[in-house]
Amino acid sequence: MGRYYNGDIDGKFWFAVQSSDDAEFFGVTGETPNYLEYYFDEENLEEIKQGISECLKQLGEYKEKLDYFFKENNGYNDEMIVTSLEIEKDKVKTLLEWYARLELGEKILKCVEENGTCHFEAEC
Repeated sequence: MGRYYNGDIDGKFWFAVQSSDDAEFFGVTGETPNYLEYYFDEENLEEIKQGISECLKQLGEYKEKLDYFFKENNGYNDEMIVTSLEIEKDKVKTLLEWYARLELGEKILKCVEENGTCHFEAEC
């Protein structure tokens, strides 16, 4: 069973990689109880862009390699990532966390740039 986010942007959090509150990295705190509610607007653009920049910095050279890997593969396991990226197994989870976070941040940014706001709920 996965955890989803729905609203102006939709998606699924990466299983065992990404927490439901990952959008807080981009400058807005989610509201609870059963769902985290996020509302971004143009005032948050700088923080969103800074968050994306940090994701890209953390991914470094692996960003392009991960893009290629996921373009070529419909699923994955740690061993596939280790082999494809030629990295140690203990780096896989961290890289995937940053990669999943980048995907979320890019969705948020696109939504705010196109609509002026971005609102969504994330399952806890």
